Amino acid sequence: MGHLSEKAVRRIEEICDSHSKENTPLIMILSDIQNEFGCIPIEVQEIVSVKTGISVAEIFGVVTFYSFFSLEPHGKYVIGCCLGTACYVKGSQKIIDQFCDLLGIQPGQTTEDGLFSIDALRCIGACAAAPAVTINGKIYARVKPADVSMIIAEYKNKEVGAHV
Repeated sequence: MGHLSEKAVRRIEEICDSHSKENTPLIMILSDIQNEFGCIPIEVQEIVSVKTGISVAEIFGVVTFYSFFSLEPHGKYVIGCCLGTACYVKGSQKIIDQFCDLLGIQPGQTTEDGLFSIDALRCIGACAAAPAVTINGKIYARVKPADVSMIIAEYKNKEVGAHV
């Protein structure tokens, strides 16, 4: 997020204030911030700490413990590669490796153009479709390494079509 604008700081403070009557508001506050800004970097955590009295260390622990929170912005298309047991034994590591190789990023990173992020997931509950990949909620079943370039092309083509 870089340097926060005054407007962003005010909005983060408003989110904190909107949950001030809750007994344990941190998860709700962080969820609202993640939904609105796409990530929760340290400078945002510091604002939340001041507003709530919760230490930055505790907030950082929560942000880094739960996979749905992120310290950095995600790409437009978030690729989730399931590495749960069923997917892993059916070759999901090769799938995530292929996405990483073709996009030039590692899990937790975003491409320079901001289009793609890759997340390594523990289980997405699609064991019968193993190995499974999700992109913004759409599930791809029984993915093979050879499918990865076509999946990436599908989303890149959406971008080309959107700019025509």
